[in-house]
Amino acid sequence: MTVTTVAEATAVPDANEVAAGAPSRFSPSRLFSDYGGLIGIAVLAVVLLVWAPSSLSTFRLGNLGKYCTWAIAGVGIGLAWGRGGMLVMGQGVFFGLGSYAMAMHLKLESAGAGNVPDFMVLYGDGTMPRWWEPFRSGPFTLFAIVALPAVVSFLLGYAILKRRVKGAYFAILTQALTVAFATLLIATIKQTGGFNGLNTFSTFFGQNLYDPDVKKDLYLITAGLLILFLVVVWQLYRSRYGELLVATRDAEERIRFLGYDPANIKLVAFVVAAVMASVGGAMFAPIAGIISPSNVDATASIMLVAGVALGGRASLLGPALGAIAVGFGQSSLSEQFPTQWTYFQGALFIVVVLLLPGGITSLSSRLKAVLPRRKVAV
Repeated sequence: MTVTTVAEATAVPDANEVAAGAPSRFSPSRLFSDYGGLIGIAVLAVVLLVWAPSSLSTFRLGNLGKYCTWAIAGVGIGLAWGRGGMLVMGQGVFFGLGSYAMAMHLKLESAGAGNVPDFMVLYGDGTMPRWWEPFRSGPFTLFAIVALPAVVSFLLGYAILKRRVKGAYFAILTQALTVAFATLLIATIKQTGGFNGLNTFSTFFGQNLYDPDVKKDLYLITAGLLILFLVVVWQLYRSRYGELLVATRDAEERIRFLGYDPANIKLVAFVVAAVMASVGGAMFAPIAGIISPSNVDATASIMLVAGVALGGRASLLGPALGAIAVGFGQSSLSEQFPTQWTYFQGALFIVVVLLLPGGITSLSSRLKAVLPRRKVAV
């Protein structure tokens, strides 16, 4: 084990290094390159957790909470797609697993002990399936929100990645799963509410959902989870696993030649992304007050991917900022242009893909390439 002495830790950089322009370990550029992502997360945390609750109305804060749920799923997509090279077009499945698990608990909580949800009386004979009963328990629901997508994504990912399916075929398979999932939800109207989904929640773990303070707390929990997941992904990117994931994306056969199994490396990212999408979906249900197949179908999955692409899939903050920007664009444009807002959004995506294929966060690197570099005097 190598021990760093005090003299080595406080050593002055060599004159040749200074002349060559090599940054000191304590220089601002070196610190920013090492901890720039963490600084960005801290700034975002101040905006979401300090400025927004004190400046926005309850309605606008609720909208921002919805955008944060999409951002949580977007962070996972950035890990799987941006760093792992897996175009996951089926995150609506895992977003739906988390949101429906939470919605089932909220419906049972609103119905009261021993009662069944109202839609089961309306659409069926008033009997509740046995697999609904465990979701009366709050701890079981929280466990299911994490465990269910982890198990499903592991089984799906293992079956797909071990067969070396990648590229467009991987994207098509994951999107087909989303279509099948949404179709299943619509067909099972007696168990899941069908096309109308699950709605009319009145409480959240015993708290009145119509109370503005409870709505604010829901937002703070969601924003806090987003910051937490960003920190987790930041640490993953800096770890040995993060290096292996990028290497697998860029040179999979070389990684296999070195003795690693690329399928296992990508499988971890796939499972982590699925859990993040599920947690985002779980918070979406009480904030939006409804969850339906239209929130988890292929279109919804594509919008998640579009937000990640807009922000910059390979960057740390890009997927989260892109998802929030897409959500804000949907709300603001639909308010001003109720029938034409989709055209504006489509035009924005086309412009970004053509001019900024790396997303909005690639603007800084492009500006550095354009601006003249300062010459170091010898």
